[in-house]
Amino acid sequence: MTVPAESPDTPPVPAVALASARGRWILLTTVLGSTMAMLDGTVVNVALPRIGEDLDADLAVLQWTVNAYLLTLAGLILVGGSLSDRFGRRRIFTLGVVWFAVGSLLCGIAPNAGVLIAARALQGIGGALLAPGSLALIQASIRADDRGRAIGLWSGFGGVGAAVGPFLGGWLVDGPGWRWVFLLNVPLAAVCVPVALRQVPESRDAQAHGRFDVAGAALGASALGLVTYALIEARSGSPAVMAAAVLGVLLGAAFVYVERRRADPMVPPDIFASRLFTAVNLVTLCVYAAIGGFFFLVVLQLQVVSGYSALAAGAAMLPTTLLMLLLSARSGEIGERIGPRIPLTVGPLLCAAGTLLMLRVGPAASYVTDVLPAMIVLGMGLVALVAPLTSTVLASVDPGRAGLASGINNAAARVAGLLAVAALPLLSGMGPESYRSATQFDAAFGRAMLWCTGAFLAGAAVAWATVRSPVSKACHPQCRTYCAVSAPPLEPRERGDGTAAG
Repeated sequence: MTVPAESPDTPPVPAVALASARGRWILLTTVLGSTMAMLDGTVVNVALPRIGEDLDADLAVLQWTVNAYLLTLAGLILVGGSLSDRFGRRRIFTLGVVWFAVGSLLCGIAPNAGVLIAARALQGIGGALLAPGSLALIQASIRADDRGRAIGLWSGFGGVGAAVGPFLGGWLVDGPGWRWVFLLNVPLAAVCVPVALRQVPESRDAQAHGRFDVAGAALGASALGLVTYALIEARSGSPAVMAAAVLGVLLGAAFVYVERRRADPMVPPDIFASRLFTAVNLVTLCVYAAIGGFFFLVVLQLQVVSGYSALAAGAAMLPTTLLMLLLSARSGEIGERIGPRIPLTVGPLLCAAGTLLMLRVGPAASYVTDVLPAMIVLGMGLVALVAPLTSTVLASVDPGRAGLASGINNAAARVAGLLAVAALPLLSGMGPESYRSATQFDAAFGRAMLWCTGAFLAGAAVAWATVRSPVSKACHPQCRTYCAVSAPPLEPRERGDGTAAG
């Protein structure tokens, strides 16, 4: 078993065992890189009230502080996956880490809200380059027998990074200040880049060729930006907002049209020929909309309504951290054995129960009786959901398209979170100054949790109805393709080179 070499003229690079020293370095590198992006996606939420106070900003500015990052991340993550497969996964991953660190530095020194939002958009570009490459490096470099555990560990430690973010962010906000929430990424990048260059083998998709889909990337990012703007500014009801909404929808339709007719599209339509891949991405849209909305609003609720400090609000998320740390690797292994349908159904149901329990969190909420039960139930749902979902996405396509598949699934997750952060305040009736009033925010928060619950339930229903078959291991030890079909596995057949094929 080998992975593609750095160029056609060099011999193939042997696949690496996870238990080897190099395998552990590869895992560390990918975890560090993905943790930068995941950590930033959650740590910033805790700082939002202090950012709003320091910069005299309304709720729309806080939404854009989150969504400027999510917008460029979601709009360009498909580009990152394609670049990763075409020009080298290690190369693009390393470039993304450096870009992300530079964007983080600019956020940390931003003098006003406009500069902060622009720097957050730059951060998102770096995240779009490093996020799909992180997972694709595992798929391309780690040997097949170890991938399930490697992905489980990657998901677990990445989830820990996302979950510990609010706690770490709260400590920084209450201590040296909110700017250090962003500056934290610089030393992480300083460790990640040299390790990646020294320890991670280069790999790429040998089938990737043709011109890059600039039109598709521009149409997709523009459509998302216009729709996001329309949702955030919808309260004004101005003609400009209505025009942005209509134009965003039209550009989205144009994106689909262009992708279906290009010879080398950014999103090849044939990748959706896998029913399992399509189904899992539908589940991703539902559950990550709920997750994005939940974590955006909960830390605000705890600070604005329940009177928690930033540190206390962040610490409230620690049970989720511990559960992800202890159980995600095991969850990935179980998902491989029993198939994705049960984990992808049970996980969102548990998450839905956790969001309903958050309705108990109001003024002077007790952590032990009100917040902790919700965090534990939600954490169990994420444990059941995240690792099997990630493994299933990659197992449902050819290994050579790992970067593309990872990019599409990451895009689905980020688009879901982007739209949730833009739409939930509107759907729940939050005004521009709601986060400054405990009474107004508490009422709107309850309505928002019901919307999040509905999204989790929709994800569970989609998984149960559409994810039909287990993802079995390769039908022969030398076969490099996982079977994900509704029929029983085919008998091994001989390739021309004498090895077995699925």
